[in-house]
Amino acid sequence: MHVEYNVEGGDFSNAGIASSQIKKILKQLNVDPSLIKRVVVALYEAEVNVVAHAYRGVIGADINPSGIYITVKDEGPGIPDVELAMTKGYSTASKEVREMGFGAGMGLPNISENADKLSIDTVVGKGTTLNIEIKF
Repeated sequence: MHVEYNVEGGDFSNAGIASSQIKKILKQLNVDPSLIKRVVVALYEAEVNVVAHAYRGVIGADINPSGIYITVKDEGPGIPDVELAMTKGYSTASKEVREMGFGAGMGLPNISENADKLSIDTVVGKGTTLNIEIKF
């Protein structure tokens, strides 16, 4: 099963819709709740990163009996230093984003902790693609 969602940068009122919809699908498929939690945490963090940092993005998820494979592709500033961005607490979020309660620098670390596999492809000035795999 493949599902896809568009995400608009700056649209915090709709942040979390994709992760919520995928959670419902996984529940209907009777996926183990502990795995659903991992998927939702990783996906929500990725979704909020697109909203907080990019102009727009697309989330695609392929769900099959062996697991879920998520691609989050955004058009945005890219990540100049992935290793630094993976550091807990490091954030490039704007003051406005932080005042809304986002941008604590836990997004990529939380994604990494909940994924079985994570790859990050980024080009400064163009955007970032995350590939997240969680096995069932």
